[in-house]
Amino acid sequence: MSIQKILICDDSQTDLMNLKNALQITNCTLITASNGEEAVQKAKSEQPDVIFLDIMMPGMDGYAALRTLRDDPETKHIPVIFVSSKHQKADRVWAQMQGAKGLISKPFETKEITDKLRML
Repeated sequence: MSIQKILICDDSQTDLMNLKNALQITNCTLITASNGEEAVQKAKSEQPDVIFLDIMMPGMDGYAALRTLRDDPETKHIPVIFVSSKHQKADRVWAQMQGAKGLISKPFETKEITDKLRML
């Protein structure tokens, strides 16, 4: 899969910048969102090749955003990878059941992010 455009969504500006910095080396176009609703809207309008999505956010959380994306014919093809402080085995299983392509635990190493991109 050729990745040209990546959507990053996190309600924490610090975590959003950390992800953005980790993904700068990909030379992809990076689009940001700060909540689940914004992520869904930008996924529909921008059609990114992959989405990195936080789970714990006010309003629409990452799980609800993923279900919305998965159930929409315009966005169901976009792979979603969770990046979250939720990293228990149950969280990984639930993320997978929702349709996520993976869950990366915060704090993360840049290599974890880039390795996950290569596996898509």
